[in-house]
Amino acid sequence: MKILVFNGSPKREKSDTMHITRAFLDGMQDAAPQEIKIIDVIDQHIEYCRGCFACKRNGGTCVHQDDMRGILQEILASDLLLFSFPLYSYGMPAPLKNLIDRTMPLSSMAMSRVGNRYEHVGQADFSHLRYLMICGCGFPNSRDNFEPAVAQFRLMFPNHHTIITVPESPMFSAPEAAVVTVPRLALVREAGRAYAADGAIDAALLAGIGSPMIPEEAYAQIVNGGVQGVGA
Repeated sequence: MKILVFNGSPKREKSDTMHITRAFLDGMQDAAPQEIKIIDVIDQHIEYCRGCFACKRNGGTCVHQDDMRGILQEILASDLLLFSFPLYSYGMPAPLKNLIDRTMPLSSMAMSRVGNRYEHVGQADFSHLRYLMICGCGFPNSRDNFEPAVAQFRLMFPNHHTIITVPESPMFSAPEAAVVTVPRLALVREAGRAYAADGAIDAALLAGIGSPMIPEEAYAQIVNGGVQGVGA
């Protein structure tokens, strides 16, 4: 499988969430060889979308001549798009949201009804793509937390999507937390193996991955005591 990973964290390879993503990719590699490319979005030259819709009227060519042109080609040549990002203001970091805004050339101005809503008709064939969201956050639990990002991801990619959310993610960058993070990453790796083999992850396994690693109150006390880099 050809996997294109968008690392949305400005911390690049030091991202707390990327610990989770790397474990998942290792699990996929356990199941079968994978072709993986990781793009640190913060390092790409991607201009903001102007909303001019020229791309939707001229066959998919954006007025900007920047890194997004090559990224769009890589998207269409991939089998799986994996979006790895920390939760920022209950959504994704701005550079990653900007990249997604700039995927406008993949669709036309024409609309068609799909279920209860309307969607733009594609002017490129991306029906083969699968979508995976891995999102970590610095809060002690997942309640009233990940919901906006999850809803947005499901609306953007209504078909063939899988979502993994993990609270207390700064612990993955703390060596002293290995007693709880190593077993959790083992679960993530198991999920990667299942996804590579079957294209799905058991709901109970997802729930286990998304549960707090230590009691919520204990985690909050640690954070309030001075842990740095929370949420990235």
